[in-house]
Amino acid sequence: MAGQALYLHVATLLTGLLECLGFAGVVFGWASLVFVFKTENYFKELCEPNVGPTGNATGQAACRAQDERFSLVFTLVSFVINFMTFPTGYIFDRFKTTMTRLIAIFLYTSATLTIAFTSADTAVLLFLAMPMLSVGGILFLITNLQVGNLFGKHRSTIITLYNGAFDSSSAVFLIIKLLYEQGISLRASFLFISVCSTWHVGRTFLLMPRGHIPYPLPPDYRYGLCSGSGTKKKEKKPVEAQKMEQQSKEPLSSKEETPGQQPEARSFWSYVFSRRFAWHLVWLSMIQLWHYLFIGTLNSLLTTLAGGDRAVVSTYTNAFAVTQFFGVLFAPWNGLLMDQLKQKYQKEARKTGSSASMVALCSTVPSLALTSLLCLGFALCASVPVLPLQYLTFILQVISRSFLYGGNAAFLTIAFPSEHFGKLLGLVMALSAFVSLLQFPIFTLIKGPLQGDPFYVIVTLVLVTLLTLVHPFLVYRECKAQRESPSAAF
Repeated sequence: MAGQALYLHVATLLTGLLECLGFAGVVFGWASLVFVFKTENYFKELCEPNVGPTGNATGQAACRAQDERFSLVFTLVSFVINFMTFPTGYIFDRFKTTMTRLIAIFLYTSATLTIAFTSADTAVLLFLAMPMLSVGGILFLITNLQVGNLFGKHRSTIITLYNGAFDSSSAVFLIIKLLYEQGISLRASFLFISVCSTWHVGRTFLLMPRGHIPYPLPPDYRYGLCSGSGTKKKEKKPVEAQKMEQQSKEPLSSKEETPGQQPEARSFWSYVFSRRFAWHLVWLSMIQLWHYLFIGTLNSLLTTLAGGDRAVVSTYTNAFAVTQFFGVLFAPWNGLLMDQLKQKYQKEARKTGSSASMVALCSTVPSLALTSLLCLGFALCASVPVLPLQYLTFILQVISRSFLYGGNAAFLTIAFPSEHFGKLLGLVMALSAFVSLLQFPIFTLIKGPLQGDPFYVIVTLVLVTLLTLVHPFLVYRECKAQRESPSAAF
């Protein structure tokens, strides 16, 4: 039975990785899909009459209204991705795995079918289909993250790997673009993706639990193909696991406190209004805004830099999508950096008697600072109007983005109590969603009053990016204060 369970766990892991890689975060390949939509004359009616009806290179370069409409679609998508993190997490907690995945499949399939049957005349349906596609993808990711619980000490590695696969799935739209250039219609590609929903349904009932996968994993835990007739036994296990987890947390909490002190009970809102959370929100929101603004306006940027040459725009769009695929390889680096630093600081803590919580918090400082510096480098490269330099921009962007979301989750896990992690993660993503809405007025400002000259906007955003370095600096000062005075609190 143990061997059979291992095969099932591995099958769940690999199929979950494939699901995240092929479906969960495809919306971030927006630049590739915009290229196809422009070729199909989506939103072309917004262009000036003298632009030309053929959709040639000159027409694409001159059509500001069309670019703004595509930017608005992606602004809505990026807002929904972040804002819906909190309610989708609640759905998963409340309705468990099976129901959550069925909701995800319904949204995802409805979205792909809608895109398949849209045309230039019904392009407005993208405002409905793309957000539905993003929410369905988020639910796929959320239900798969629990698979890490099946593998004990490798749990964090698998979670990081799944997040990287989520980022890399943006390459799917590149595949659709390449197939389109070979004569495969957009409708055929999205109909194929819709048919894949049967695979999602099969995996839901055969390789995923009905409830939640507990952590730590209880002995003889069964789910999916191995559940058999032991339904009652299977339902009892999560309760036992919750008791085990609660017991395992109690001594950990006591170890993290200074000897002779009792941990003070603090409310959720006291953490929300803390300086640590506020600066983390600024750090996440500003860096994320750069990434969304870049992805949402990439086609317009490349068209301008290439002088309207469609072949050049296509080449650079493909290069961007290929670099996004390698996000699955970059994602674990951030976790590895923090793990190595944590082990180093733990050795020092044994000599000085420092608390485990302080050690863990200190390990996040280099990660936070490096993510800010990567974003700064990516932003500066993107700001230089030299086309070949954009290859370096693409590389820095995918590394920075991989570090951003892994570092965000890791910091919240380390810096705040575990019982508030889900709520804090949902809240910080929802609040950052409102900041992401700025990308559309920024794009409109550049194309309108600034007449295509982004210099002043770029200077402002670079200064804001420098502001994100305040967060790791304050965390470092906090660590230093805790070393000198263990009773220091945030």
